[in-house]
Amino acid sequence: MTDARNNQVSHMKWWGWGLDGVGFHWEDKPGFAPFVLKAVGLDLHTAQPVPEPSFADLKVPKSKATATFTGALAGIVGEDDVTTDDLERVVHTYGKSLRDLVRIRTHKIERLPDVVVYPDDEAEIQKVVDAVVAADAVLIPFGGGSNIAGSLEPRADEKRIVVSLDLGRLNKVLDIDEESGIARIQAGALGPHLEKQLNDKGWTIGHFPDSFTHSSIGGWVATRSSGMQSDKYGDIAEIARGMRVVRPGGTLVIRALPSTSSGPSVREMILGSEGRLGVITEVTAQVHRIPAKRDVYAYFFPNIEAGFAAMQEISESDATPSITRVSDARETGFSLATSKSRKGLDKFLAGTVLPGLMKRKGWAKQPGGLENICLSFIGFEGSVEHAKRQKKLVDAIVKKHNGMGVGTGPGVLYDQKKFDTPYLRDFLLDRGAAGDVSETAGPWSKLADLHAGAYAAANAAYEKIGRKGWIMSHLSHSYHSGACLYFTFAFVGGDDMLGEYDVVKSAIQQSFIDNGGTLSHHHGVGLEHSPWLEQDISPEGVKVMRGLFAVTDPGENLNPRKIVADVRESISR
Repeated sequence: MTDARNNQVSHMKWWGWGLDGVGFHWEDKPGFAPFVLKAVGLDLHTAQPVPEPSFADLKVPKSKATATFTGALAGIVGEDDVTTDDLERVVHTYGKSLRDLVRIRTHKIERLPDVVVYPDDEAEIQKVVDAVVAADAVLIPFGGGSNIAGSLEPRADEKRIVVSLDLGRLNKVLDIDEESGIARIQAGALGPHLEKQLNDKGWTIGHFPDSFTHSSIGGWVATRSSGMQSDKYGDIAEIARGMRVVRPGGTLVIRALPSTSSGPSVREMILGSEGRLGVITEVTAQVHRIPAKRDVYAYFFPNIEAGFAAMQEISESDATPSITRVSDARETGFSLATSKSRKGLDKFLAGTVLPGLMKRKGWAKQPGGLENICLSFIGFEGSVEHAKRQKKLVDAIVKKHNGMGVGTGPGVLYDQKKFDTPYLRDFLLDRGAAGDVSETAGPWSKLADLHAGAYAAANAAYEKIGRKGWIMSHLSHSYHSGACLYFTFAFVGGDDMLGEYDVVKSAIQQSFIDNGGTLSHHHGVGLEHSPWLEQDISPEGVKVMRGLFAVTDPGENLNPRKIVADVRESISR
C-alpha cells in the first residue's frame, strides 16, 4: 500500500477505530471530570463507554463501478492505484463533522464512493477528470479528509458512479522563489509535511488551522480556511497567490501575481469552490522567512466585553500581532479545568497570587465576580526588536482595558495543545455525548450581539430537546472591521442524537444570520451550511453562483450540489 493510502486509512482512528492513540486521557486531568459534569450532566467517572465500532459489522453497499470503468482508470494510473476496497471507500466517504462521526459509528452510510483513485501527477489527474466526464460519472477531490461541512460525501440519491480522487501523492514543495517569497506546493501536501519542507529551507507558510495535522493545502484553498496566526500571515485567501486547477478538457492556470485588474477574479472563484470548478493540483503560496523570535503571551481580562474592546483597539492600532485570541468566561473555565496539573511555586502563583491580583484590580466586585474572567493569548513574531515593540504597544492597550499579562508560560501550553482540541469530540462521543463547533464573523459593532445571540439560541434549543447543554466561545481572528467568533457546544445525546444535534446546530447557525454574522468564517459551506446561503449572500447572489456552476459544469460531474444545492432543503440528511 502506498504512503498516501496508508495515511488515509490511518484516519479511521478519528472515527473510533484505534482511538487510544490520540493522546488525551481524562484520568490525567482531575479538574476535567467535575467540569464536564457541571457543563452537560455527564459524569465521566460513572459513564459507561460506548463500545468502539467494528468495521467488520459495517454493511458496505456494493460498488457501482463497472469493470470497464475501473479498467479505464487503471489504464491511466496503474492497476495498483485504483481500488474498490470497502475500507478505503469508507475512509473516503465522509469528513470529520459530528454528523460524519455519528453516522460511521452507528453504521449509517447511505452512499459511498464506488472507486478510489491515487494519481501520481497532474497529467494523470487530467486524464482521470476527462474519463469521469466522458462516462458521466461523479468526481470528488479528497485531500486530508478533515472537512466538517459535508463537502466530501456523495449525495444519497446519486445514481452515477462516484470517484474519490485522492491527492495524497501530490505532496511536495516544488520550488521556492526566494526573491519574491512565493512557493509552488502540490495540493495534496498535508500541513506538517509541507511546513517541514519549507522549514528545512528557512521558510514558513504561517497557516495553522486546527486541522493542520490532517489537512492539505488544496483543501485549505477549496474551503477558504483560516489559521491560528492569520492576524499576521492572512487567511488562505491572502496566502494563495496562484493555482493550477484541472478541469474537463484543460487546466486553468492562475499566475502568482501580487495584484491584477483583469475583470472578476477567477482566483477568488476557485477559493472556497469545494471541487465544483475542478481539481486543485498546485498552489503558489506566499511564504515568509522563519521569524527570529516567536512568543505567545497570556493575558486576563475582567470580562468578555473588555476583551472584545481590547482586541478591537489592537486591530486599529500600529500593533501587528500574529495571534489575537480571547476566550469568554465559560471557555476560560474549561481551559483552566483541563490544563496540566500544577505543583510547588507554580501552583501557589496560579492558585493564590493571581486571584489576589485580580481582586485588587476590583474584578471580584463586578457582576459575576471572578467567574467572568477571560483568558487571552496574543502572539508576537519577527525580529527581536519588532516583537518587543509590538508587545509594548499591546501591553498598553491591555492595561487601558483593565487587563493584565501573566507571561509566556500559558502560551507555551497553548502551543502544545493547539491541535488537540478536535480529539475531545471523539472522547465525548465515546461516552455518549455530542460536541461540535460553529463559527462566524461579523463587524465589531455586532460582535456582542452575535455572542449573546448564539448563547440564547443554543440554550433555547437545549430546552426544546429537553437536554442539559453547554456552549462556550472565543474570538479567534481580528480584522480592522470585525472578528471571528468560534463556538463549541455539547450535550448528552439521547436515542436520536443527530435529530437533537440538528435542532441545536440549526439554532446557532440561524442566530449568526439574525445577528449580522456570516454562515461560516473558515469551514466552508458544503451541504451542512447551504440552507443559510441565500440569507447570507442574497437570493441574487445564489442565482449568480448557480449560474457559474451551471456553465462551468453543465453535466454536474464535479462534486455536484455542494454549496448551492437547494438552499431551502432541510439540514437533515
